[in-house]
Amino acid sequence: MPSHILVADDDPHIREVICFALEKAGLTTEAAADGPAALRRFEDRAADLIVLDVGMPEMDGLEVCRRLRHTSDVPILFLSARDEEIDRILGLEMGGDDYVTKPFSPRELVARVNVILKRARPSAAQDVEPQPFVHGGLTLRPAERSACFGGRRVSLTAIEFAIVRSLIARPAHVMTRSQLIDGSHAANIHVSDRTIDSHIRNIRAKFATAGCADVVETVHGVGFRIGPCGA
Repeated sequence: MPSHILVADDDPHIREVICFALEKAGLTTEAAADGPAALRRFEDRAADLIVLDVGMPEMDGLEVCRRLRHTSDVPILFLSARDEEIDRILGLEMGGDDYVTKPFSPRELVARVNVILKRARPSAAQDVEPQPFVHGGLTLRPAERSACFGGRRVSLTAIEFAIVRSLIARPAHVMTRSQLIDGSHAANIHVSDRTIDSHIRNIRAKFATAGCADVVETVHGVGFRIGPCGA
């Protein structure tokens, strides 16, 4: 079945453009004109991904994301008319998977949506189920897209999971930001180093809550590597 996308934006023209582009790409869509409506739509029918405008009146996209993250790790792609770094960082650190500024290319937005969906849903057509990664107290199960530390579940977004998988797959290596971008985003999508840093901060915060204070180590001037993870 095609993936179902919830599009929340207060501008009817933008909603129409996004829904048309997504449906043309073979996805199904549902639209919401504000934050409360988006929450109601998601409660009535869970989406596979939400395209969420940051600047909606009454309840902005960041607040919608905050409320959703209490109960769901549904992938979220933020839209914003502001291209300021602090806004992008805040959106990602609140649990967003990606961030697109207006005006945007519908083709690029569809590409970003497809990348996130691919990360969130590993192909069921694989002949061999990928084996879990175990490192210190961290267990990563790609087939289930689940992460645990010391038996405690750690909820990761699709992009965060892809980054941790890239690191744990090569535990003896230091990975540059460019390598982490390649492992978590499509080749034709531009992602800044700052975006990766935001995801790393989010990953660290989530694992720290589970009792792991050393999940990712920074190698200054080079990049990142998986930490001891309590080993």
